[in-house]
Amino acid sequence: MQFARINEVTIHYQTLAGPPDKPVIVFANSLGTDFRIWRDIVVRLAGDYPVILYDKRGHGLSDIGKTPYSIEDHAEDLIGLLDLLNVSNAVVCGLSVGGLVAQAVFHKRPDLVKALILCNTATQIGSAEMWNARIAAVEESGITSIVDAVMERWFTPAFRSPDNHAFQGYCNMLARQSNEGYAATCASIRDADYTEAAKRIAVPTLCIGGDQDGSTPPDLIRRTAGLIPGAHCEIIEGTGHIPCVEQPEALTGLIQNFLGRTIAVSRSQ
Repeated sequence: MQFARINEVTIHYQTLAGPPDKPVIVFANSLGTDFRIWRDIVVRLAGDYPVILYDKRGHGLSDIGKTPYSIEDHAEDLIGLLDLLNVSNAVVCGLSVGGLVAQAVFHKRPDLVKALILCNTATQIGSAEMWNARIAAVEESGITSIVDAVMERWFTPAFRSPDNHAFQGYCNMLARQSNEGYAATCASIRDADYTEAAKRIAVPTLCIGGDQDGSTPPDLIRRTAGLIPGAHCEIIEGTGHIPCVEQPEALTGLIQNFLGRTIAVSRSQ
C-alpha cells in the first residue's frame, strides 16, 4: 500500500506502471466508495496505460481531515498527489463526486490535465434540500440508515438481486465508510456548481452515463456534455450510477476508444 501526506491529510493511493509514451490515467471514485470500485476497469487497462488510484479524504484508508470540505479541498489533494508523483498531462477519470473533483482540478491546474472522462457526473448534482436531508440522516443514524436508498440509485434491480454476492459487498463498502467523511463530502457536493466554468473546459472530454442511473440520469449527462465545448457523450445500457462495477467491459471500451482518438489527435498536432 502507498500513502502520502498532502495538505495535512494522509492519502492512500496506488500507482501502476505503463508505457512511458502513454498518458497517466487518474481514477477518482464516487461518494461512499474507495478505489477498489475501479478494479474491473484497471485489470483491463493494465500494461496499456500508467494508472493512479486514490482514496479521497474521508474515504477508504485516507484520513478524514478537518471538516467541512469543499470540492476545491478534494481537488487540492489530488493536485498535491499529482505534483508529488511528478505527473502532468494526465487523463482524469472521475465518477460522480470524482467528476466534480476532476473539473475542479482542470480549472485550478490545467497543466495537469490532458483530457477529462466525466463518468456519471455533472456540473451540479442534486439539490441543497436533498443533500441536507442526507447529511442529517447520516449524522443522526449513521450511513447504515441510508444504504438501501443509496443502493437503489447506484445499481439496477438486476444487480441488486439477493443472489448477487457482489451487491452485498458494495453495501458493506458503503456502510463501512466514515460517517464524518461521508457527510462532509455530501456538503461539498451540495455547494459545488461548475455550470458556468464548464464552458471554459478546453481539453478533450468524454461524458458517460448509465441508462438506469438514479443519481445523475442520462438527460443530465447529455446537458453536461452540451455545456463543454466539443465534448462527446455516451450512455451505457444496463447500468446505474456505478458502471465500473455493473458494466466494466462497456466502460473500458469507451475509455479505450476515447483515449485512442485523443492520443492520435495529439500526435498529429
